[in-house]
Amino acid sequence: MSPAESRSGGLYHRVVVWLLFLILLLPLAGTLLYSLSTSWSATILPDGLTFKWYLALWSDARFLTAFGQSLLVCFGALALSVVLILPLLFVVHYHFPKLDALMNILILLPFAVPPVVSSVGLLQIYGSGPLAMVGTPWILIGCFFTIALPFMYRAITNNLQAINLRDLMDAAQLLGASTWKAAFLVVLPNLRKGLMVSLFLSFSFLFGEFVFANLLVGTRYETLQVYLNNMRNSSGHFNSALVISYFFFVLLFTWAANRLNKDKA
Repeated sequence: MSPAESRSGGLYHRVVVWLLFLILLLPLAGTLLYSLSTSWSATILPDGLTFKWYLALWSDARFLTAFGQSLLVCFGALALSVVLILPLLFVVHYHFPKLDALMNILILLPFAVPPVVSSVGLLQIYGSGPLAMVGTPWILIGCFFTIALPFMYRAITNNLQAINLRDLMDAAQLLGASTWKAAFLVVLPNLRKGLMVSLFLSFSFLFGEFVFANLLVGTRYETLQVYLNNMRNSSGHFNSALVISYFFFVLLFTWAANRLNKDKA
């Protein structure tokens, strides 16, 4: 291929990528403009711009409570996932590598059962009795843990396979480290990128989870998605400001995480 053909091919690929990016960005840009408009009905462009919808949103105590409660259950589920999954993966890959095939099947079970079906069963089990947790954040943390499990397991497993766990452990033990000391001081730092990827991917799913939150807790422990659903009949400008705030938070969180990851690289 000649240099001219190579340049034209590269230009074509860039144009296609930017067009796709623009198509994906247009709905979000329209929502942003609508959230900033005073009114927008009979004209191509809004009549005026204002921040009053954002001021109304971020001064709403109900919204702030729902936002904080969403963060609480998401971080709680992710913390539980890290505490349980990291030791499990280390034991499976180092001591019982043949169990990996079985684990790959088990972690797909949360996707095999639809959330609506799971919620009905959970309502029957935890709706009353000594383990009555329906309407509390604890049942959401448990459900969110099952959602995060496949993403975290797969990402960390790929990272463990990439670092060649057994050779790394053998090298650390030859230098005098115990098994658990080698796991914490040698293996764990090498899993940082895989762990970060799994946490952010899981967070993006958990923060937008609606079915479990709506059916199992509803307004008794209102999360951000339940709040958005309950406010669907309010002003469209207000709802647009809520959607843009949601996207902006996820974008900011991801950017900060990427910066932190680069700084530690």
